[in-house]
Amino acid sequence: MKLQTLKPRMQTLSGLSVARLPKTADDLYQRPEHRVWRAKVLERAGWRCEAVDASRRCAKAAPAHRLFADHIVEVRDGGALLDLANGQCLCGSHHTAKTATARAIRRDPRGRGFRPEGSLRGRPL
Repeated sequence: MKLQTLKPRMQTLSGLSVARLPKTADDLYQRPEHRVWRAKVLERAGWRCEAVDASRRCAKAAPAHRLFADHIVEVRDGGALLDLANGQCLCGSHHTAKTATARAIRRDPRGRGFRPEGSLRGRPL
């Protein structure tokens, strides 16, 4: 005799409690002043990622890798949009890690989100 299985009674879901909104760039980052700021940040870094892991600077550089002009203190957290002192050049992986950490800290009401080991330009991640 062959065993039969019952069909699920509930429709399967994606696992997300809320659907993600499509990613869009903020208008602030499309302005000519921001593009000039970005170029200056990347040029100052020599078109190489400025992240430091275990006392060694990341070796990723343009044109082989995509680089981001990142705000050390994010604009939504009070960082200056066009201040060169608030800018650093990061490769994609370091930029993603830094942004995820900033979001986790912002979500935690006590400001103690997950912080991976390492630093960027001498500042804790």
